[in-house]
Amino acid sequence: MHVTIIAKAPVAGLVKTRLCPPCSHEQAANVAAAALSDTFTAVDEVATATGARRALLLDGEPQPWMHTGFEIVAQRGDGLGERLCNGFADLGPGVIIGMETPHVAGALVDALHSLRRGVDAIGLATDGGYWMIGLTAASVELRDLVFDGIPMSASHTGTAQLRRLHSLGRAVRMVSMARDLDTFDDLVAVAAVGRGGKLGTVANELAEQLG
Repeated sequence: MHVTIIAKAPVAGLVKTRLCPPCSHEQAANVAAAALSDTFTAVDEVATATGARRALLLDGEPQPWMHTGFEIVAQRGDGLGERLCNGFADLGPGVIIGMETPHVAGALVDALHSLRRGVDAIGLATDGGYWMIGLTAASVELRDLVFDGIPMSASHTGTAQLRRLHSLGRAVRMVSMARDLDTFDDLVAVAAVGRGGKLGTVANELAEQLG
């Protein structure tokens, strides 16, 4: 069983571009790096508590500051759905999460327990997407059907994915809903709740400078 972060390498101009403007591309990359660093730390804690493998499903080149102890697997495919499908093909049953929701990573413990009981898991996002998905061995075998035709980055992505799992006869455990970090309003919201970690620090700085 694995806990995997799916992420783009935080390179200016290639990541978190919806923050720009008001952020510069360099500032957006700093946000991505801070979020990924905090997520590494959160996943480390979950993996230690559950005995799960740690992995990074990466689009781009590894960077020296990235945490050791994570198996690095290259993303394969054109769209997010295809990359998730191929990620589960490469890694097997487990959980794949985004790089920007370390504040709810504790819910992954429940998700992993559910997978071990043969129940898939999903965490919906407030923008209509989902921040994590967990597939059992049985669902990994159905991965092409799980992700084929699911509209990604849409206002109904999460519900479409949940319905697809149910249509395949899968039991699904729903874990905590979370807010993704895609826009400057999302970044301001991170600052407003006083979140800790590197992401909280960067969000506070940018909200004060640019808000």
